[in-house]
Amino acid sequence: MSYQPNDPYLVPQATPSALSLPQRGMRDTARGLAIPAGAAVTGPQPQQSSELAQRYELLERLGVSTAASQDFDELARDMAEQAGFLYGFVNLFLEEQTFVGLHQPPADSGYVIVGRTMSHDHGWCPEVVARKKALPLHDVHASPRFSGNHVVDAVGIRSYFGAPLIHDSGTVLGTVCVIDPEKRPLSEARRLRDIVISTGAQAMDRIAPAPVR
Repeated sequence: MSYQPNDPYLVPQATPSALSLPQRGMRDTARGLAIPAGAAVTGPQPQQSSELAQRYELLERLGVSTAASQDFDELARDMAEQAGFLYGFVNLFLEEQTFVGLHQPPADSGYVIVGRTMSHDHGWCPEVVARKKALPLHDVHASPRFSGNHVVDAVGIRSYFGAPLIHDSGTVLGTVCVIDPEKRPLSEARRLRDIVISTGAQAMDRIAPAPVR
């Protein structure tokens, strides 16, 4: 059975346009989705600005585009299919979380269709970037720290597994992750974590190929 959000404005129409995941203070007028503004939006902190500059400098030096990529879309699809999840992402942390790789259900599936950006203060990938290691959440409601997230309500997510994209220089470029409206057995957590970690390694191999010796 497909997930049907409580908010009727989130139910996809027959031919829905892609909906960007929640952005602070943003209203999606086509669907009437109002995202609570919460605290006042301020400019990036000096450390965040420095990290963002490092990411852009590194991506430019490596010749990596920040646009959507068929190659990364396929990687996101393979990861999601291996895990048995509906959604898969290759996510670069730029001004917004930017999904250069995206896999999701078909537009007529009855599931929420998402776009390719999301604010830094939504989802669980910011936690992965901050901790610089994988985050396995077989049931986001199992921890109050992770259950209070707007993405839970907006997209109906119950499980999340993510891993960081870390360059040899130590710069964290983003994440790979899978999300799904169904929780997973705790016994599956290690296998699913290993899938996203392996996919993260594959993504970094494509971002920064090892030099030919």
